Amino acid sequence: MQTFKTDDLSIELNCHGNTEYTKVSYPVKYGLFSRLETNNYIFEFNLNHEIRHAKSKKKAWIHPSEWLKRTLGNDWVYYSTGGYSGVYEALGEYYLPNLMYPTNSLLGGKPFKENEIDQIVRNWHQIIAQLPGTGFPDPVSRWIWAIKQQTPEGLHKKAQTLFDISGSRVTVMPPDARHVDYNIIPLNISDGCLYKCQFCKVKNKKKFSVRSEQDIDHQIKQLKQLYGKDLINFNALFLGEHDALNAPCELILKTVQKAYDAFEFQASVMKKNYLFMFGSADSFLTADKTLFETLNRMPFQTFINIGLESYDQATLDLLGKPLTRKQVEHAFQKIRAVNDTFPNIEITCNFVMDETLPDSHYEAVMTLIRENVNRTKPKGCVYLSPLKFGSPSRQVLYDFYKLKSLSRFPTFLYIIQRL
Repeated sequence: MQTFKTDDLSIELNCHGNTEYTKVSYPVKYGLFSRLETNNYIFEFNLNHEIRHAKSKKKAWIHPSEWLKRTLGNDWVYYSTGGYSGVYEALGEYYLPNLMYPTNSLLGGKPFKENEIDQIVRNWHQIIAQLPGTGFPDPVSRWIWAIKQQTPEGLHKKAQTLFDISGSRVTVMPPDARHVDYNIIPLNISDGCLYKCQFCKVKNKKKFSVRSEQDIDHQIKQLKQLYGKDLINFNALFLGEHDALNAPCELILKTVQKAYDAFEFQASVMKKNYLFMFGSADSFLTADKTLFETLNRMPFQTFINIGLESYDQATLDLLGKPLTRKQVEHAFQKIRAVNDTFPNIEITCNFVMDETLPDSHYEAVMTLIRENVNRTKPKGCVYLSPLKFGSPSRQVLYDFYKLKSLSRFPTFLYIIQRL
């Protein structure tokens, strides 16, 4: 690490953050990065000289342990403490991500309406542009010049390039991606989903189709170039799109190995490797045991998220989910079996929540997550996803905590986030 200080600023190049994702109630930064601290602000940059974290030191800043993060999709996320314990109970994480776009969160305020936060989001580059260009050691001068080149317009363009590589934006990330703070590399092996559920607000209307190996290879090559020097900070792969599990077993396994090699996960500064994907009840029920046996032997901790939504037939019909209660039951039984059998795989599932759903929905969910299980399970997170976007509900939050207190599985809220 190189450090340069004056009365007005401090610059640290090649900072070493944590090398393993952890869950603690204080700010933790990961991987390799550089930091600029002025009298009023702290900015952090990745190895491509792109801004990735920011916070104000002024009194108007909401809380000294809260900060802004810029995603590769060029969104800003404000991480708030929310009182720590309440947030951890709800999300399984100590910090609450507050998003700039409508989502289904039941928690949090409106931090982007705060003037100090808005000022950073709008003016961070103007603040950096005012840094003097001379009077520094050569490495520091070159670094200052480099961060000034990463303009908001350029970062917006890079985000669009990311979306173009796979053909669309990642409109929803698996809830399990929280384990790596959503720092993922998205690689599409399929498009669309099997079902076109009436309630869904985040998936596209594409008919399900599988990508060719040539297309996947092209994505890998472009993604490696796009992530550039900062690739070494990543250790997590997201196989998209909405039902990658429905792709052929051979294609899934071959792609995972190709990505591991091409993205050089073995050389990542971050310990462990993670694989995330979505699956449907049908694709999960038809998935062969060979797939799970092979994934379990690969150098990844694998998380597969299955959207079940309800165990009540009237609710499934109301949601426009083309499943039967019996299919949901069989899927949940298989989820438990896979989680009990394979230590490096965790299958998680989602159920919806809304005050308009019938009581029979909650009673049925409770049958699965409590009555049919005789002891507490450490694996197999159950995520409860509020149906409505942009309208927090005390009743739904109350229902969540009630279900969580009775569940025999780790149970958390699912906040819909995009990349």
